Amino acid sequence: MRLKNLVLAAMLAASSLVAVPSLAAAKDLLVVDFIAEPSSLDPHVQWNTDSFNVYRNIFDNLLTRDDKGEIAPQIATEWKYLSDTEVEFKIRSDVKFHDGKPLTAEDVAFSVKRITDKAFASPQIGQFNQISDAVAKDATTVILTTKGPYPVLLAQLTKLSIVPKHVVEAVTKDEFNLNPVGSGPYKFEKWNRGVEVIVARNDDYWGKKGVFPKVAFRAVPDGSTRIANLQAGATDLASNMNNDLAAQIEGSGGSKVLPVRGERLAFFSLNVNKPPLNDKRVRLAIAHAIDKQGIVEGILGGFDAPLDELTSPVSFGYVEGIKAPEFNPEKAKEILAEVGESAKTEFSLLTTPTYDQRVVQAIQQMLTDVGLNVTIQSTDMGNWMQQMQSGPETIPASSFGRWSCGCQDADGTLYPLLHSSSSWSNIKDERIDKALDEARATIDPAKRLALYKTVHEIVAEENYIIPLYQASVIYGAAKDVEFSPLPNENLFLNRIGWSGK
Repeated sequence: MRLKNLVLAAMLAASSLVAVPSLAAAKDLLVVDFIAEPSSLDPHVQWNTDSFNVYRNIFDNLLTRDDKGEIAPQIATEWKYLSDTEVEFKIRSDVKFHDGKPLTAEDVAFSVKRITDKAFASPQIGQFNQISDAVAKDATTVILTTKGPYPVLLAQLTKLSIVPKHVVEAVTKDEFNLNPVGSGPYKFEKWNRGVEVIVARNDDYWGKKGVFPKVAFRAVPDGSTRIANLQAGATDLASNMNNDLAAQIEGSGGSKVLPVRGERLAFFSLNVNKPPLNDKRVRLAIAHAIDKQGIVEGILGGFDAPLDELTSPVSFGYVEGIKAPEFNPEKAKEILAEVGESAKTEFSLLTTPTYDQRVVQAIQQMLTDVGLNVTIQSTDMGNWMQQMQSGPETIPASSFGRWSCGCQDADGTLYPLLHSSSSWSNIKDERIDKALDEARATIDPAKRLALYKTVHEIVAEENYIIPLYQASVIYGAAKDVEFSPLPNENLFLNRIGWSGK
């Protein structure tokens, strides 16, 4: 109980304080352990956590969010609406890429057009496809045009990394991935495949500089190894801690737990085109079979919170009062008995070691207990991402996933997961498409919220995807590390300090 109280106190502190890097002399090399290495260092190619937490520091975004979660300037210093569909951005004039070339409005326009180019096939295109044009008016002015009023534009632009046009056009996509050139607070130095990515501080950075001369992002899949590294002083910051690992950290006395409940949500995705999941009754039985509270309390130690909708409370679009089917395994058995033999059709459950396998195995057992036939299939994160965005006919029958758009807006979750035009979605529901499209086209917050309520209610009725819980972000850290985790899970190196105590 004492540990849980300490953890909850730490959560509140992490979500309310703003980290101010210490002026004390920092160590020469900050070591950060992730579960896996990046899938890509090209910011327009991939956006899983292990990738963007590295490349966010190599590249600047057009906008950013401050430690309070508010949209703030980055490459753009100011912006104004010229009309409902045109926004003018003023670009900093003192930014240089790591090769010394200046960043201009042309690079911004190029970056927008690159990530929205259907031929480029960025997995992020669904979050930027409402932008119809980007024009550099002059060296420091860019005008973005949207297909209609687009209220999520600024939130999405906090994730738009600016790439150098002169470099990207001169090399292949693979070459840029292996030697990325950005304008961020850290420069890419080397990538030892399967081991680590090294970045070096950009001493010419236009903004707040990092306190660490170099940072190593290491791939350490095993949680106990991440703990051992932390306790031995070989690691300074370790991600993807679960409650058991957090308890070990608290018990050691030599390091600390840094948690925050974020915008990321866990879900159980169902491909409604594949039997037996194409039967609405089977999906309802699955919803009744999964004990969300049991998972949160019994497995995750209370760090996380059960969810009845596909939006977390820290994001716009979360609606109070949505009720998904309650945990009722007996009801699930009754429904499956009514369905008959077809309910016993075997189906796969895709996962990846990046996710907590205790949760995946618990879901499998819960479904088995009510009479379903589920087989777990595990793959690496890159392949999981590839399969999950492969289209309705080839997306796996079911999967455990965790989703964060980094934008703290329901559009960034609901549109890619549910809209029929998205490569991530296997769902074709005109009601959902209509509501999501309208929510993207109105700037009235009250109307948007009403539309998202409609979507949440349909999902709760049809059980296309089963929302599970609002995930917490838990880091283990050396005592000298000064860092407050953000709900959007971004790890900005120049916001991390070192006490030197």
